[in-house]
Amino acid sequence: MTRPVDMMRQLAPQVLMASPHAAAIGMEVVSIDPAEAVLRVRFRPDLVGDPDTGVIAGGVVTALLDHTCGQSVMSALESYQPIATLDLRIDYMRPAGSGLDIFCHAHCYKVTRSVAFVRAQAYDLDREDPVATAQAAFMINANRAMSPAETVARALGHEPDGAKG
Repeated sequence: MTRPVDMMRQLAPQVLMASPHAAAIGMEVVSIDPAEAVLRVRFRPDLVGDPDTGVIAGGVVTALLDHTCGQSVMSALESYQPIATLDLRIDYMRPAGSGLDIFCHAHCYKVTRSVAFVRAQAYDLDREDPVATAQAAFMINANRAMSPAETVARALGHEPDGAKG
């Protein structure tokens, strides 16, 4: 039987590509582990927010934090369920280095029946010197409309939890 984190490892790249914004900025999965995820956005000139500094735009960092947090929640759940961001607080610590890729590590540290809680760091060269940090809360089983992730899961032959057959 496939463990939820193994399924998430398989689905994570497709889940990202099912999000038009994540696909447009080139978000990539680096690793998925139980309750943890690492994603990356490679530096591209069209993602620069300030041409004078060459730093990736803050909106790219925000999207990366949100998606990585969501992936960590998905890898923490016992079964596949749709999720939605309830709250995302971001503290920007410093500008990213010019011309550098941005990574994000997220850890889902608590899951209740209806809410999951996550901490994350976005960084360029060193995780201990973050560009930004985030604290997030996600609703579990957010809606019964089929999400992009559910569409991908079904296309790969996985039946989401609570799905009608």
